Amino acid sequence: MANDEQVAAIGQVLVDPELELTQRFRALFTLKNIGGAEAIVWISKAFTDESALLKHELAYCLGQMQDRRAIPTLTAVLKDTQQEPMVRHEAGEALGAIGDPVVLDLLKEYSEDPIIEVAETCQLAVHRLEWLQSGGEKLLDDGSTDNPYCSVDPAPPAVMKSVSELRSILLDESLPLFERYRAMFALRNLGNEEAVLALGDGLQCSSALFRHEIGYVLGQIQHPAAVPALRAALEHSGENPMVRHEAAEALGSIGKEECLAVLQHYRGDRERVVKESCEVALDMLAYENNDQFQYADGLVRLQG
Repeated sequence: MANDEQVAAIGQVLVDPELELTQRFRALFTLKNIGGAEAIVWISKAFTDESALLKHELAYCLGQMQDRRAIPTLTAVLKDTQQEPMVRHEAGEALGAIGDPVVLDLLKEYSEDPIIEVAETCQLAVHRLEWLQSGGEKLLDDGSTDNPYCSVDPAPPAVMKSVSELRSILLDESLPLFERYRAMFALRNLGNEEAVLALGDGLQCSSALFRHEIGYVLGQIQHPAAVPALRAALEHSGENPMVRHEAAEALGSIGKEECLAVLQHYRGDRERVVKESCEVALDMLAYENNDQFQYADGLVRLQG
């Protein structure tokens, strides 16, 4: 266990705007894995940063930690209309991930937010909290819906159906977003090529929030069959930056030669969040290839 002095040393790296963003990301994920009150304090301090990508990732980490001590910070970020939509969205999702019903009224209020990505996120979070309250977690079919990625997701996976059935639900825009997310995570958990191609079709759906989550789960699966769809999303300059950012990070997770080339090209993108996502994805690739650092699990240690 790290002591407060060690946590503070890592926290100082996170909040230092003079340092490379990739170094600060490594500090963030180290704090996430350490956990505890002091880690939350340091992560919370960085929400004044200018990088929307970093702040989005701060909120994501606080949600994945599932520590209710992060609720005041996340509440303040969700309420702050000066924060970028992708940051506020991630704060809403994180509040849902923590799973404490104390935020239910807040999330219902922001389910009507004028920013559609924020509103849809809060609607999903409300559904997740209500599902938890109804004992839904205990009703999952343990033999088919276990999450192999150990992430806290905005919706539980659907009870297992065929890929074609799940694909139909995924792409049916007349259905509630929560049900389509459930199909998404069921396809993610299957993770075979047919499921990956079905998820890739979701990148054509109308909701930017939905498309962004498709990019996220394709990055989790790390299947090379996802590369063409992800590359097309990143290369589409008219696409929502939130979606392009997830596509970039997913390509970094997959890590094939083709991914490396496209990330190097778009690290010069004029959209800051896309540029920074490519830089972080390339850093993630370099460290994982050298077995020095892994972003996604507990084998995290600060470099330097």
